[in-house]
Amino acid sequence: MMDNSADMDAFKDRLSQRARDTSRPALAHQCRGRDLTEAEQALATALAKIYGEGTHDFAAVADALSAAAVVAPKSGCTDWTADLLAEELATINAELDAAYEAHGYGA
Repeated sequence: MMDNSADMDAFKDRLSQRARDTSRPALAHQCRGRDLTEAEQALATALAKIYGEGTHDFAAVADALSAAAVVAPKSGCTDWTADLLAEELATINAELDAAYEAHGYGA
Protein backbone atom coordinates (compact mmCIF):
# COMPACT_ATOMS: atom_id res chain seq x y z
CA MET A 1 0.00 0.00 0.00
CA MET A 2 1.37 3.41 -0.92
CA ASP A 3 1.87 6.01 1.78
CA ASN A 4 0.12 9.17 0.63
CA SER A 5 0.63 11.10 3.87
CA ALA A 6 3.59 13.02 2.44
CA ASP A 7 1.50 13.95 -0.58
CA MET A 8 -1.37 15.11 1.66
CA ASP A 9 1.00 17.13 3.84
CA ALA A 10 2.54 18.72 0.76
CA PHE A 11 -0.94 19.51 -0.56
CA LYS A 12 -2.00 21.09 2.75
CA ASP A 13 1.28 23.00 2.93
CA ARG A 14 0.75 24.32 -0.61
CA LEU A 15 -2.79 25.45 0.23
CA SER A 16 -1.53 27.24 3.33
CA GLN A 17 1.30 28.83 1.36
CA ARG A 18 -1.11 29.95 -1.35
CA ALA A 19 -3.34 31.58 1.26
CA ARG A 20 -0.31 33.46 2.62
CA ASP A 21 0.77 34.40 -0.90
CA THR A 22 -2.55 36.11 -1.50
CA SER A 23 -2.30 38.05 1.79
CA ARG A 24 -5.29 36.13 3.10
CA PRO A 25 -3.79 33.81 5.74
CA ALA A 26 -7.22 33.20 7.25
CA LEU A 27 -8.08 31.11 4.21
CA ALA A 28 -5.51 28.50 5.21
CA HIS A 29 -8.01 27.15 7.75
CA GLN A 30 -11.21 28.79 6.62
CA CYS A 31 -13.45 26.04 7.94
CA ARG A 32 -12.30 26.44 11.54
CA GLY A 33 -13.72 28.84 14.06
CA ARG A 34 -10.89 27.94 16.42
CA ASP A 35 -7.55 26.20 16.36
CA LEU A 36 -7.39 22.52 17.18
CA THR A 37 -6.22 21.66 20.67
CA GLU A 38 -2.96 19.78 21.04
CA ALA A 39 -4.90 16.56 21.75
CA GLU A 40 -7.17 17.10 18.73
CA GLN A 41 -4.16 17.68 16.50
CA ALA A 42 -2.50 14.52 17.85
CA LEU A 43 -5.67 12.56 17.05
CA ALA A 44 -5.86 14.08 13.56
CA THR A 45 -2.23 13.18 12.89
CA ALA A 46 -2.74 9.63 14.15
CA LEU A 47 -5.90 9.22 12.06
CA ALA A 48 -4.15 10.46 8.94
CA LYS A 49 -1.37 7.92 9.50
CA ILE A 50 -3.80 5.06 10.18
CA TYR A 51 -6.00 5.86 7.19
CA GLY A 52 -2.89 6.35 5.07
CA GLU A 53 -1.82 2.82 5.92
CA GLY A 54 -5.10 1.55 4.47
CA THR A 55 -7.05 0.98 7.68
CA HIS A 56 -10.61 2.27 7.34
CA ASP A 57 -12.88 0.09 9.49
CA PHE A 58 -13.74 2.02 12.67
CA ALA A 59 -13.03 -0.97 14.93
CA ALA A 60 -9.61 -1.47 13.34
CA VAL A 61 -8.91 2.28 13.51
CA ALA A 62 -9.86 2.21 17.21
CA ASP A 63 -7.50 -0.73 17.76
CA ALA A 64 -4.69 1.18 16.06
CA LEU A 65 -5.36 4.28 18.19
CA SER A 66 -5.24 2.11 21.33
CA ALA A 67 -2.02 0.44 20.21
CA ALA A 68 -0.46 3.88 19.66
CA ALA A 69 -1.76 5.09 23.07
CA VAL A 70 -3.40 8.13 21.48
CA VAL A 71 -5.30 10.10 24.12
CA ALA A 72 -8.93 10.81 23.26
CA PRO A 73 -9.24 14.62 23.32
CA LYS A 74 -12.58 14.77 25.13
CA SER A 75 -12.67 11.74 27.43
CA GLY A 76 -8.95 11.33 28.02
CA CYS A 77 -9.24 7.58 27.35
CA THR A 78 -6.58 5.58 25.56
CA ASP A 79 -8.59 2.36 25.27
CA TRP A 80 -10.39 3.19 22.04
CA THR A 81 -13.49 1.45 20.73
CA ALA A 82 -15.46 2.13 17.56
CA ASP A 83 -18.16 3.78 19.71
CA LEU A 84 -15.63 6.00 21.49
CA LEU A 85 -14.11 7.02 18.17
CA ALA A 86 -17.52 7.98 16.79
CA GLU A 87 -18.38 9.87 19.99
CA GLU A 88 -15.08 11.77 20.10
CA LEU A 89 -15.31 12.76 16.43
CA ALA A 90 -18.94 13.86 16.80
CA THR A 91 -18.12 15.96 19.88
CA ILE A 92 -15.09 17.59 18.26
CA ASN A 93 -17.05 18.33 15.08
CA ALA A 94 -19.92 19.84 17.08
CA GLU A 95 -17.48 22.07 18.97
CA LEU A 96 -15.76 23.16 15.76
CA ASP A 97 -19.15 23.88 14.17
CA ALA A 98 -20.17 25.99 17.19
CA ALA A 99 -16.87 27.88 17.09
CA TYR A 100 -17.30 28.52 13.38
CA GLU A 101 -20.84 29.76 13.98
CA ALA A 102 -19.61 32.09 16.72
CA HIS A 103 -16.39 33.34 15.15
CA GLY A 104 -16.65 32.87 11.40
CA TYR A 105 -13.94 31.48 9.20
CA GLY A 106 -10.25 31.71 9.77
CA ALA A 107 -10.38 32.41 13.48
